[in-house]
Formats: sequence, structure tokens, C-alpha cells
Amino acid sequence: MGNMREVVISGSGVFTPPEVITNEELVAAFNAFADKQNALHADAIAAGEREAIPHSDVDFIFKASGIERRYVMDKSGVLDPDVMHPLLRQREDDEPGIMTEMAVDAARQAMAQAGRSGDQIDAVICAASNHERAYPAVAIEVQEALGIEGFAYDMNVACSSATFALQNAADMIRSGSANTVLIVNPEICSGHLEWRDRDCHFIFGDVCTALVVEAMEAATSDHQFEVLGTRLITTFSNNIRNNDGFLRRSRPDGLDDRRDMQFMQNGRQVFKQVVPMVSDLIVDHCTDEGIDPTGLKRLWLHQANKSMNDFIGKKVMGRVPEPDEQPNILQDYANTSSAGSVIAFSHHQAGLESGDLAVICSFGAGYSAGNVIVKKR
Repeated sequence: MGNMREVVISGSGVFTPPEVITNEELVAAFNAFADKQNALHADAIAAGEREAIPHSDVDFIFKASGIERRYVMDKSGVLDPDVMHPLLRQREDDEPGIMTEMAVDAARQAMAQAGRSGDQIDAVICAASNHERAYPAVAIEVQEALGIEGFAYDMNVACSSATFALQNAADMIRSGSANTVLIVNPEICSGHLEWRDRDCHFIFGDVCTALVVEAMEAATSDHQFEVLGTRLITTFSNNIRNNDGFLRRSRPDGLDDRRDMQFMQNGRQVFKQVVPMVSDLIVDHCTDEGIDPTGLKRLWLHQANKSMNDFIGKKVMGRVPEPDEQPNILQDYANTSSAGSVIAFSHHQAGLESGDLAVICSFGAGYSAGNVIVKKR
């Protein structure tokens, strides 16, 4: 182990979509949809055969999640009561995919911060909860667009994809199979969200993040964080699930507009089960690395729910963290799946000094959770 190379994160970038949906806009659209549906099925509702769809409201959304707005690739379709999903242009096969465009934007920011050009990168990992197609891999298209030689692949561990990719990248660099790895996390979560479901219609937004990970010995960036350790955990649960997939049309009811073909969540169970799992992961990982978790200077946590993060932060630090110690971006971006912890990392590095210890931690469907301990250089 003594001859394995040290690894740093040397650059990060965030592509933020141009369109914003506020809670007020979202509620107005949802309530218009609910009114239309309730009028359409008035007889069945009156007969007790169907339940009326209740209205959503801004206070309910903020209290449930801490979200105030979200960025999306298309708001026109989402806010149309007759559509209730994003409307994205069909692209020709010889055009760049929409995820590639997002990824290239974020990647160029990360590469600029790292001081790296495409010919200095060996591998690309596209790690996200949803990919726009089965194959060819989006990562290979990103690789081509950025002039990167070597290899690329897609991976999916839902909301934990970015931290799982970080371990992959660090392991490759330590073993010598790559010197510099680009990770991109293009998340068009508006595509898999069921905007017609009051319980979850506010949860997700769109974004893309990017990280450059490289051998410390060659890094020249002014924004370096040494990767001290990574730890991953998975345990199977159906409490967050999406049943859409390539076998869909092979099943008798596969072409129906079934509710389970979009994001599904049993939120109370997720909260109850995931909070202790993640808290223990961070504390145990730090302890095993000889680090006192109460001395961490920053927790860049997955951005799914403010209350979850507040509980985790208090358990890890032994007190209520200060806002800058456990920064939230949820209020502006909503849940962006795998990208959330990386947005927090990218946007909230100010005030850290050389030697300060921090964690990047993401968690979600699977259940899955990944923890990365870093030290500011």
C-alpha cells in the first residue's frame, strides 16, 4: 500500500439550466391540473369511486422539503396542466445529446479550475441516476466532445452516483490505470419526476456537475482537496423506486401510463431508515480513519431534504452545525440527485484553510450511500 499514489480533487464545475420554477408557479400549475381532473371525474368523485385530488400549497412544500425553487431544462411543459412534464426537442442521432451538452459545460468549468485540457485526461465517468439512452454510453459522447483519449463509461447508483464515481476514480489513480479522471453528473430529474403527484411534485430539479480527480504528484490547481478515504454502502430497499426500463414493452401492461414508471418514494420510511444509516456511515468511516467527526469543518451532504440533513449534521458533529459548516443549496436547486453534494462542494469552499477536514456524502435509492473524506491542501 505504501507505493500507492495520493489522489486529489483539483477542479469542480456546475452547469445550471436557464429556466427557474418557483414554488408559487409550481403550485398554480398543479392546482389547475387538479381542478381539471376533479371536474373531469366529478361523477366518480361524488359516487365515492374516486378521490378528489387535493390542492398543493407553498407552505406545505417548504415545510416538507426546504425547497423554494428549482432549475429545469424546460418549464413550459411542466407548468402546462395538460402536459405536466418537460418538453425537450427530439434530436437527430448526429447531434450532441442534451446530457452531453450539459456535461461539457460543467466539465469545461472543472477542467479550467484544474488547469487541465482534454488531452491530459485519461478517463470519463458519467455517473447519474438517469441516462438519456441505453447505449452508446453518454460518457463516451462526452469524451469525444472534449477531445479526450482513453476510455469512458456510464454508471448508476441513483443519488449516490457521484460519490461512487469518486471512489472509482480514486481507485484507478491509486492503482495506476489512470492519471486524471473526469466525472460528470448530468441530472434531468424533471424527466422522471411525476409532476401530477402532490406528495412529490416539488422534489426535483435539473443540473449537471463535474469533478476533475488526479494524482496529487502532478496536480497544479489552487483548489485541491486530497481524498483521504472513501467508503460505500448499499442495502436493498423498495422505498425509492422507478420501474421504467428497456423491458417495459415486453410486459402485458408495459405501455400504460402507470404511476410506477416515474419516481416513487415512501418518504417517511426513507427518512426513518436512511438518516441513521448515513450518520453511522460518516461517523464510523471518520473514526476508522483516526478522525474525530466533531472536528470536521464542512459537511457537503446530498441535497434531498433539509430536515434529513439537519438530523445527520447534528448526529455527526454532536451539535447543531452552523449554516456554513453544513451548507444547503436545496432551497435554490431542489433535489438534483447525484449532483447535489457536488453543487454544495463546488459552491461552498470559502473559509476553509489548508489542513481542514471535510466530507462529501451522498445517499439515496438502493439504499445506497457514499462517503468521501477530504483534506484542503
